Amino acid sequence: MGDRSYVYPTTRIWDPAHLEMGSDSSIADFVDCYNIVKITIGSNCTISQYAYLCTGNHDITLPTMPLKAEPISIEDGSWICARAFIGPGVTVHKAAVVAACAVVVKDIDAWSIVGGNPAKVIGQRVLKDNQSK
Repeated sequence: MGDRSYVYPTTRIWDPAHLEMGSDSSIADFVDCYNIVKITIGSNCTISQYAYLCTGNHDITLPTMPLKAEPISIEDGSWICARAFIGPGVTVHKAAVVAACAVVVKDIDAWSIVGGNPAKVIGQRVLKDNQSK
């Protein structure tokens, strides 16, 4: 856990040993981290309330449908908005934004804004200069 990062008390983490988190990041109330394998959250990230980070799935090509797992990576500066779903094997690249209730099953490009089910690019993130008024 990085410096100044915070996990709210109602967050559910399946295996704390499989969660890596950078500095100045937060995981909000009622987030569900189903991390049967590693979830990596970079620095300056926000995971908003009720988001679901899910590393597990089932192999539907086999009759017994065994559990399979793939890691999730959320890179520096990204925001996962309320009630968004991030599926197994997904990387949310640097400074991307996943809109509320989006369902992400493929990697998200850096500085992209995605929304919907399945999530599609709906814009590009542009930061304003903090010095200008």
